[in-house]
Amino acid sequence: MPVFIHTHWTEEVAIFDFFAGSGTDTNGVLGSPLVLLDEAKGENRKFCGKVKKEISFVFNEAKVKKSIELNKNVTNHIANCEKVNKCGGCIYDVNVLQYEFKSLFEQKPITDVLSSNKVGKFILLDQYGFSQIDDEIFNKLIHYPKTDFIFFITSSFIKRFKEHPSVKAYINTENLNFDESEPKECHRIIADYFRSSVPDNKEYYLHHFSIQKENGGNYYGLIFGSNHSLGMEKFLKVCWQKDQFSGESNFNIDNDYEEDNLFFNPKNSNKRQKVKKVLKSMILDGEIKNNIAGLKFTLKQGCEPILFTNVVKELENAKKISRSGNLSYSSMSIHKIKQPYNIIITD
Repeated sequence: MPVFIHTHWTEEVAIFDFFAGSGTDTNGVLGSPLVLLDEAKGENRKFCGKVKKEISFVFNEAKVKKSIELNKNVTNHIANCEKVNKCGGCIYDVNVLQYEFKSLFEQKPITDVLSSNKVGKFILLDQYGFSQIDDEIFNKLIHYPKTDFIFFITSSFIKRFKEHPSVKAYINTENLNFDESEPKECHRIIADYFRSSVPDNKEYYLHHFSIQKENGGNYYGLIFGSNHSLGMEKFLKVCWQKDQFSGESNFNIDNDYEEDNLFFNPKNSNKRQKVKKVLKSMILDGEIKNNIAGLKFTLKQGCEPILFTNVVKELENAKKISRSGNLSYSSMSIHKIKQPYNIIITD
């Protein structure tokens, strides 16, 4: 929200929850539509009444009964918010719809918004939505401008439905190595599958994060996609804050050293070391010739951009490379770099 609101590159913001459910569970716990509405207000309601852009929500639920409940819950949630905060009316445009996903996704009013360069879009798809993402829809998603998405998938769903026609029709499960004893790996495998589906000539960023509940058992996964490096920078920042080993989970997914181990050092995790090794090789082989290419590659490996900068510093201190052009290390955000520096191999 802050990125889409504050950038001058977007005139409007549109948020889609295509499989919204009824809005709450049986215990009254808020579901994704109401969580999105609350999050959109910002901390201490800092966006309410202070944002000049139009912000619209589309909440869709195909099942009639759930759609009726959704409409009621959204209406009550907004009314209660207005009453508590005495704000005089919701500043957001909220639409509750009832369509089958593909029917709605292909409607002209929706495709016009998704295709617009003036609108910043966020799309949320739960696991039932994920099962309807075929190659054609995925290709559209990654090519719509200024559009980020999150897939939410549980390991039990994949295990249960991996042989189901609705999943096999879109994901070749025969080529996915689902180890029944390693359900924690499934979200990484699904993310790798989607990465392989991105055309070679398309710059796109994908990362995943797995969550294990405190009592063990099922694993929950998020797969995040963005056309823009800034979107991935922000997602990875949160991921690495939660997981100092690999930036991929709220548990030790790769069984790296624990904190009480003699060899524990989060800065030297296996993933960081593996990516550093690849970066050094690509730089010294001349495959990465400047900082923009290096920073983008690092993001696509699921690591924060500073890792590339540290590798360059190490190689420069070792007299293996030098740099020409803008020699500043200050900017590690790709979108802020106006003039890249070139890397010259000296050793």
